[in-house]
Amino acid sequence: MSVRELFELTDQKAIVTGAGGGIGRELCHALSEMGADVALVDINLQNMEKVAQELGRYHRKVMVCKADVTNAKAVEDTVARILDEWGRIDILVNCAGIAHWAPAEEMKEEDWDRVINVNLKGTFLCCKAVAKSMIANRRGKIINIASMSGRIVNHPQPQCGYNASKAGVAMLTKSLAAEWAKHNITVNSISPGYIATEMTKTSAEYQNLWKEWTPMKRLGDPSELKGTVIYLASESSRLMTGHDLVIDAGYTLW
Repeated sequence: MSVRELFELTDQKAIVTGAGGGIGRELCHALSEMGADVALVDINLQNMEKVAQELGRYHRKVMVCKADVTNAKAVEDTVARILDEWGRIDILVNCAGIAHWAPAEEMKEEDWDRVINVNLKGTFLCCKAVAKSMIANRRGKIINIASMSGRIVNHPQPQCGYNASKAGVAMLTKSLAAEWAKHNITVNSISPGYIATEMTKTSAEYQNLWKEWTPMKRLGDPSELKGTVIYLASESSRLMTGHDLVIDAGYTLW
């Protein structure tokens, strides 16, 4: 197999959750451009439909699936619909995620639950539902979007719930990788640093501080994660599992 062939995804069937968001959108583009058919999963139908229209340039199949990843039945029904349409799922990218800033002593229980449910529980439910078909097919690639926040405590913003949820995603990734390796399923995660998306839009003061504390002195662009997801989704990473790839412009070095 040539190096070029190692990265090709022609006719692969992929799911991307959080497909309507900034990072999710770019990952959908990357997978589709490399030849995969992509099922978009998000709670925001309007955003997904925009992404689906953009993907038309690659002439690959696209499905739009509105679903709440925190609801087990909704996840299972969505996976069943995709399997009915396409017959198999080769790649799962769990990108659905939210953040919430609040001092721990003031955080409302419902805000804690919402972050943990979307970021951690949602990732688990999607992995569980998709893995059943991957186990039956004896192959699969699962990529979870964690965060550098699972390794360090961000500041100045207080976000203990988000940090805990992303640390959980990284450990969930390792745990599932160990369980499913015997089924020829790889499970890896990507931990971005500060990426310029709707989630990180805040005051200029905060953005300037983040840049100052980053060796490269800038925020990342969502498109800069495209190459990593292709590597993890393709045969080029077939010996890698249980790994968390940090892409943070050097933030965690200091």
